[in-house]
Amino acid sequence: MHKNYLNWTRSETEAEINTMLDTLSEEYPVSEGNDGIAVKFVHSNIPESLKVSSPHNGEVTIEYGSLAAAARGVAHALAGELIEENSSFSTLGIMLDCSRNAVMTVPYLKKWLRRLSLLGYNMVMLYTEDTYRLPDEPYFGYMRGGYTLEEMQEVDDYAAKLGIEMVACIQTLGHLEHVIRWDAYHDIKDTDRVLLVDEAKTYNLIGKMLQFWSKAFRSRRIHVGMDETHDLGRGRFMDKFGYERGFDIFNRHLSKVCDICKANDLKPIIWSDMYFRMGNPAQSYYDPATVIPDDVKAKIPVEATLCYWDYYHRNEEFYIDWIRRHRELGSEPVVGSGVWTWACMWYDHEQTVATVTPCLNACRKENVKEVFFTMWGDNGGYCEYDSSLVGLAWAATLAYGGDGSNAETAPLFEAVCGGSYRDQLTASGIMYSMVKNKDIVRLLTPLIIWDDPMLGIVWNEYKFFDKDIWQHISGRMTDIYQQLAPSAGNIEAGDIDYARSICDFIVKKIALREVLLKAYQEKDTVSLDEIVKVKIPETIAALDTMTTLFRRQWLRRNKPFGLEVMQIRFAGQSARLKETALRITELQDGKINSIPEIEGYRINPEPLGQIYNTYVHNASGSQI
Repeated sequence: MHKNYLNWTRSETEAEINTMLDTLSEEYPVSEGNDGIAVKFVHSNIPESLKVSSPHNGEVTIEYGSLAAAARGVAHALAGELIEENSSFSTLGIMLDCSRNAVMTVPYLKKWLRRLSLLGYNMVMLYTEDTYRLPDEPYFGYMRGGYTLEEMQEVDDYAAKLGIEMVACIQTLGHLEHVIRWDAYHDIKDTDRVLLVDEAKTYNLIGKMLQFWSKAFRSRRIHVGMDETHDLGRGRFMDKFGYERGFDIFNRHLSKVCDICKANDLKPIIWSDMYFRMGNPAQSYYDPATVIPDDVKAKIPVEATLCYWDYYHRNEEFYIDWIRRHRELGSEPVVGSGVWTWACMWYDHEQTVATVTPCLNACRKENVKEVFFTMWGDNGGYCEYDSSLVGLAWAATLAYGGDGSNAETAPLFEAVCGGSYRDQLTASGIMYSMVKNKDIVRLLTPLIIWDDPMLGIVWNEYKFFDKDIWQHISGRMTDIYQQLAPSAGNIEAGDIDYARSICDFIVKKIALREVLLKAYQEKDTVSLDEIVKVKIPETIAALDTMTTLFRRQWLRRNKPFGLEVMQIRFAGQSARLKETALRITELQDGKINSIPEIEGYRINPEPLGQIYNTYVHNASGSQI
């Protein structure tokens, strides 16, 4: 919702600003000529500074310290705001997960780049484990929607016009299970997830990876991953070479990767967690007692930048401690926080605010200059990613010195992304945390959706945490559904119809489960009959609506590959609802004496939802 139309004079404007404005004008009301409000640009010597003023005659002047600040100034002008801001960060970026099935199309990436530019971001990483088409490696991107070199070069050229640095973000050690599962990679497998260190073929493959990205993006920086390699050296490596300390294997491999980077004129970044994990028995990234030996520190390649990632802690002091610990390893860290898009059908604002706020505060106090927000897609990439634009707008406001209040963020968001800021925040209430006796459980919407209508594994988990939790969830979803009703049909940011369909299905599913357990226990044949004829068909209809709208938002934004995984899961839920009706009918007809799936023995578990957020851990107790 643009409040203003803007015009500028090309001959009075620097070339890079002209290029940026030409690119933004593809979508936004910014043009040469006399239509709307005239905008002038003045370069400031204060880095990352921004001032939007209207000194005379209704003209707007944007004083900017960087191209990213200038673009953000345009957004404020579109919103009709006169402001003065200053970012603490020379790099403000995002990392978009393109490896967990959701691979954004090139046209939609360009749409996102325009929005990110206007919000003030200047760096984008695309996290691609194997979702790119590597020459002579046909299994890279196979049936996964992998990006071609030409697609990435097109995106890079477009981003450059907007002042955004595209940085490759790949894996060169672990997290490669989707591609090395193919027999063609048997010789370079240490374990099912980790490459075989010291094998020549491993480095031939890594060489191809780095050559691809060296050609794809103009930036010489590249994130080479190497996180969460818990079983490094514990598989075929041990069979071939015997036991060796993990620190030494890791440092040696990193040195070889750095050498290949140097040959391709690339500067590597790695996730830092393994140095901390290998320093304690539990392999915890955040164990304060972890010990990294001095000889290990001394052998960390100086050319490798360490990335401290943390999307969990809610206290500023921890971030400060860990930033300092990274500096003790010999280099200035890049910090990766998170705008929460994983384990969510819809962006999680509560979790984002709780973790990003202390992280950015700590980064300011410690004078960290480069930060970015990860946007993971664990277990299927099923988040409605456009719903996260509200989080990106909020986080950018915080990074530019604001307090992130609704009044501060809403005008900018609505000018850049469209839709209602209030509605998007309301919808984000689909994901939230519940506190009881200082314990916190995140109520994960996907788990509620995957939960089997008869087995009720997630039902039992959450009910153990709080006996009234399902009534609480149902009431909350009903409120969100009703509050969003006036905005039905809006898809400018997150798809409001889809958000409402999630709420509707969950409410109906909870109601079905409640009446099913009561009617079965009481042998209430009338209620059981109503469940078969009314409750289950209503729930299936709500599921069908949600499935249809999920497909709509997916195909609007992503390549089609990966959609099949979610459709299989939704279809499985539908099949289980139909099976529930069939089992009840068989019971009513006297063909069976009981329904063991409903009776199943119950335990008092630790809340699995806190730890295991995947489909396979919650849809069934059997092997999937």
